[in-house]
Amino acid sequence: MSLDGGLQGEGYFLTRLDDLAQLVRTNSLWFLTFGLACCAVEMIHAASSRYDLDRFGVMPRASPRQADLMIVAGTLTNKMARALRKIYDQMAEPRYVISMGSCANGGGYYHYSYSVVRGCDRILPVDIYVPGCPPTAEALIYGILQLQNRVRRDGLLARGEIQRG
Repeated sequence: MSLDGGLQGEGYFLTRLDDLAQLVRTNSLWFLTFGLACCAVEMIHAASSRYDLDRFGVMPRASPRQADLMIVAGTLTNKMARALRKIYDQMAEPRYVISMGSCANGGGYYHYSYSVVRGCDRILPVDIYVPGCPPTAEALIYGILQLQNRVRRDGLLARGEIQRG
C-alpha cells in the first residue's frame, strides 16, 4: 500500500480513502493493558522509555472504549474470564487481540489446574500469539509489528466485521 496516487506535487497528493484509513489504522493501535501476571511486567517494559512503543504508534489506554487492541498478558483464570470477555465486548470495532506468554496462550505451567483457562483463545478470538515465559519486550514488539503487517495486508481482519464488496 502506498500513498503515491497518480498526482503529486505542490503540497498535495491523491489517494484512495481506503488506503488512507488503512494506513491510519495500522499506525495508531491503542492497546488496552490487561496484565494478569508476570508477563505484564514485560508489557510495561516494552511501553517504557527503553523500547518505546510510541514510536510504532502503539500507546496504552485505560478505557476499553478508546482502545482497539487488547494485550492479554499472563494467567487467565476461570473467575477472570467473564470480566475479560465483558471488557473485550466494550471495545469498538475493529478490535484486535494479542495473547502474550505461555499462560495466556495455553495455560502455561498451570495448564492442568482446575482454575486456569487453557488459553485465552477459548474466550476471545486471538490474532497474534507471542510465545515465552515470560516473553521479552522484543518479542512483544515483534508481535505488534506482525499485527501491523497483517492489518496492512488484509485490511480489516476476516472475522466478519466488514465485508468488502
